[in-house]
Parts: sequence; structure tokens; C-alpha cells
Amino acid sequence: MTSSSAADGRVLYDVDPDNRIATVTLNNPSRRNSYDAAMRDGLARYLDQIAEDDDITVVLLRGAGGVFSTGADMNNAYGWYGEGAGNGKRPTKSRPSQRRRLTVDRKSFDFYHNFLGFPKVTVGEISGYALGGGFEMALMTDISVIARDAKVGMPATRFLGPALGSLHMFFHRLGPVLARRLLLTGDIIEAGGIEQLGVFTETCEPDAVTARARYWAEKAAKMPADGVVIAKEAFRLVEQSQAYQGEEVASYLFHAFGTNLQFAPGEFNFVKTRAEHGTKEAFRLRDEHFHVKEPDVP
Repeated sequence: MTSSSAADGRVLYDVDPDNRIATVTLNNPSRRNSYDAAMRDGLARYLDQIAEDDDITVVLLRGAGGVFSTGADMNNAYGWYGEGAGNGKRPTKSRPSQRRRLTVDRKSFDFYHNFLGFPKVTVGEISGYALGGGFEMALMTDISVIARDAKVGMPATRFLGPALGSLHMFFHRLGPVLARRLLLTGDIIEAGGIEQLGVFTETCEPDAVTARARYWAEKAAKMPADGVVIAKEAFRLVEQSQAYQGEEVASYLFHAFGTNLQFAPGEFNFVKTRAEHGTKEAFRLRDEHFHVKEPDVP
């Protein structure tokens, strides 16, 4: 077994050569394994290393501390565009240019596109939360094992708009009804509530997720390695022709538009609220703004 870490220890990498399995762990538990650009780039470097390793057939992606990932670190909102990156503060140029947004978002979505078409079997061990980019990665894995009580969704649509993320993938993997619900409301739901839809390979009790994910990883690793790589490219071709046509441009284009919303009076502006009240309070005020009481039904 060999191991290493990247992005200041926030991404861990282990290899089990006997079983031909690499395990990559998102290791930022104090922030529920949310990630900034440096952490995502560390993950990308490990995936590139795995893709080029002929002795690995499967990559198992997981999160430390019982949480898969809550996606991009919103404490660093706008920092993704360069100025103010990594310091948790709003950048000096409050509204990045459209050209800057498109350039950065294109690079960001290159990561997701590469993961979606990854040449090895990807297995997701999904517990706790899979939100935003974490939810996207969970849906992009070939085989996904999720805890019945895991929370999934795209809450960032509440401040970046519903045209956010890999829309082709959401509609293809979730179906148009559930995709519209999650994107148009920003709802966070439990995986057990959609178990009957077959969105994930297996939905199980929380204490079984690690063992079941490992089971699927070992099962897939028994397959011929050349056959797996050929199959993954064939799967990608089929999905590109049937479901993802145009997605590689649409994803970053719509995301860049979404980060440039104009907010009307009474609408919730997360970046402005965060600058005035801090990140923690901004999330509380967001939840308060979007809360609608369920009607009493006899």
C-alpha cells in the first residue's frame, strides 16, 4: 500500500496494488470537504496519475469524516476568479468581467468533464452530504454507494440561479422532473427519498457505505483492465451522442452567466449578504429567506 497527499493534505491518495484499486479521499472535514481551486487541482493531479497507471483499474472516491463533499467553498466565493482567492474575502473588483468568468469557468468544468469521461472505473463512497460540485461528482461516478440519510442537492442555485452546473448530466441522470425540482428550488433531499428512482447504484444504511463501496470497487477491479478502458470510452461516445451533446460548452457558459445575476429588490444576494454579515450568517439568512412553510393538509 502506498499513500501520499496534495493541496496541504486536503487530498489523500492510497493505492492497493494487489487489488488494482486507488483510493482518493477529500480531506477537509472541518469544512465538510468543500474545496477551493487548489484542492480541486490536487484532486485532478491524482486522477491524472491514476489514468496513466496501467496497474490501476478502479478509483474509489470518498470524503473524510463521514461527509463526501459540500462542493465549492462558498467562503471563497468570487475568489475562484482570481482576486482575493484563498483569503475568504470578497475581491477588490466586485464584479469580474464576463471574459474572466468564462475563462475560469471553462477551466473549472474541464475538471468535471474529465471526471465524467474518466478511463478507469469510478466508485463513489457517498455519506453525509453531497452538495453542489460534490453532488455532481457523486452522479458522475460509474458505481455509486450512498447512505440512505445522505443529503443531496444543488443549494447554490438559490444564489446563482437554476442554470448551474452540468445540466445535461442532471437531466440524463436524475430525469427531467427531479432535475427541475432540485434546480428550481435549491431543495436538499435525503437519498433514501429517491431510492426507488435508481439514481445511485446502491442506497444503504450509513454504517454499511464504506464496506459496500469497497465491495463494488473490488468487484469492478476483477474485470480485464483493457476491456474497462475500451468500455469507458465506448460509454462516453454513447452518452455524448445520446445525452451530452453540447454539454462541454453549455456547462461553463451558463455557469458564467449565473455568477453575473442582477438581483431585484427583495431577492437574496449571497455575496452581498456575506460581505455585510459574514459567511455563517449569510447561510442562516439564506435559509431563512427561502423557507416556505408546508401547508397543513388534513
